[in-house]
Amino acid sequence: MTASIMSAADAVAAVRDGDTVLVGGFGMAGMPVDLIDALIEYGATGLTIVSNNAGNGDTGLAALLAAGRVRKVVCSFPRQADSWVFDRLYRDGRIELELVPQGNLAERMRAAGAGIGAFFSPTGVGTPLAEGKESRVIDGREYVLEYPIRGDVALIRAHVADRTGNLVYRKTARNFGPVMATAATVTIAQVSRIVEPGELDPEAVVTPAIYVDRLVLP
Repeated sequence: MTASIMSAADAVAAVRDGDTVLVGGFGMAGMPVDLIDALIEYGATGLTIVSNNAGNGDTGLAALLAAGRVRKVVCSFPRQADSWVFDRLYRDGRIELELVPQGNLAERMRAAGAGIGAFFSPTGVGTPLAEGKESRVIDGREYVLEYPIRGDVALIRAHVADRTGNLVYRKTARNFGPVMATAATVTIAQVSRIVEPGELDPEAVVTPAIYVDRLVLP
């Protein structure tokens, strides 16, 4: 199967109102800004966004929130010095938040891609994050049950792709991209360069083409 190479505007047309959209990036590192800008133009609304952060400054994910397109954010770090867009919306009661510890966030998406129905984690035990969750003592330690996070669409950023959709990332921009690609029904990758099949070192490929549906070269 070969990934489709298309414009950002055409690629994000896969997103429907009310969808759960996984957005890569650790802050701005690895954030697919061109795809997010295209999603703002496209106009899908009522979205649930799953990302590490809740936006930085006024660009990228923060701009999507400011446009009023997001109903709920699932993330690990909703508040930083430059997260004033999310902060304002949350204080005004205009957006929902599900706070998930970073390791659990990554593992819940990895579980979705791996076909794992649920898993037990010690993270969050004894805190409000564990309230209402099933718990179990295993080998003398308490764990809480966590369920997979699946996306309708994943928007990720990679460094280089070949035309079939194999992806190579650049340093820390890799972050959540690999697990998000496996956890979504449709994965869209913004890349800096597209090469011919066979030009990428197979040992360097992080995300195999089977997980990538659409490629965008801004």
